[in-house]
Amino acid sequence: MKKKQRMLILTITSLLVLILGIFLVTINQNEEQIPPTQDDTTETTEEEEIEQATEEQESTTTGDIEETEETNAFKDTVKEVVIDALNFFKKDTHITAIGDSLTQGVGDETENGGYVGILEEQFREADVQVTIDNFGKRGNRTDQLLKRLEKEEIVESIEESQIVLITIGANDIMKIVKDNFMDLTEEPFIQEQEPYNDRLTQIIERIQSINNEADIYLLGFYNPFEKYFSDIEALNSILTRWNNESRVVANEFDNVTYIPMEDIYQNRSGNFFAEDNFHPNYNGYELMANRVWSYLQSSMNIDNSQ
Repeated sequence: MKKKQRMLILTITSLLVLILGIFLVTINQNEEQIPPTQDDTTETTEEEEIEQATEEQESTTTGDIEETEETNAFKDTVKEVVIDALNFFKKDTHITAIGDSLTQGVGDETENGGYVGILEEQFREADVQVTIDNFGKRGNRTDQLLKRLEKEEIVESIEESQIVLITIGANDIMKIVKDNFMDLTEEPFIQEQEPYNDRLTQIIERIQSINNEADIYLLGFYNPFEKYFSDIEALNSILTRWNNESRVVANEFDNVTYIPMEDIYQNRSGNFFAEDNFHPNYNGYELMANRVWSYLQSSMNIDNSQ
């Protein structure tokens, strides 16, 4: 971000210098066109006075036309410089995607990078050029992501980013399932909610310590078991409570937005899961990307008609 601030200051300074230079040149040209004042002691005939008045009128008209042309040229030049400056920063948008397998795009049979890859295509179709760094890693839990936020390449990416996208939490739930598989009750999920809240809070605090100007989007998680175990109400309530924890954490910070995903596949016909029946396939990731895109359009003022 510091690099972008320096570039912004440099661009604005160059723009002001250019405008001032054009303004001074325009003033000098106008001064050169002002005719010398005639000596009041010079005697002229009536015919000479009429001829002189006619010439002055013609000269004034020509001067007005030239001045208008110079003014328009000045405005056009300034407009071009401003547009170039805006386009420069528009192309410099940087996004960091971090988290688990949903960020990595596991399950996408097209190998297009899951929802992140689809987002990149949507930016391109909207004529918004971005750089997206994808640091998704299969199996990542909140404690593991917190450690990865110390890695130099991730820190550098976040430093340069305007947007940070996060998918995390599903593997925290899966760890509880594995650890309590033989005697699975709601109790361990309830007990782990507060530690999850603490770790997620630390993740966001760490990101903001790296770049406190970036907009952070925290994606909720869906119920991967809903297709086959929709009748087990406890699973839905567990997912809902954990998603609520994510929402609570997000609401505690400025520049952090929670994007719900719990309902993303509900009441829809079609297959949205990969062969492992856990991760989304391309169609599933497309639904995720569309929801994220709807949030980004608003914050980035992207034209919906494009």
